[in-house]
Amino acid sequence: MPGLLIIDVPAPVHRKLKRLASHHRRSMAQEALVLLEEALAAAEPASAWPAPYKGSLPLTPALLRKARQGRV
Repeated sequence: MPGLLIIDVPAPVHRKLKRLASHHRRSMAQEALVLLEEALAAAEPASAWPAPYKGSLPLTPALLRKARQGRV
């Protein structure tokens, strides 16, 4: 299974993750994985994102908004 290393975690985030892990009786790594899985499940499906553009248009926030709305 691939791994993920997160460095320089802000102290407040670390404390909150540690508190949640303890509450759910999980390790911090297990808690982080559960939270990441939940966030990804709630995120937009990957198919809603535009395919990489191979032309010369710059990838701007406005262009991304249009692509998400299917107008590009």
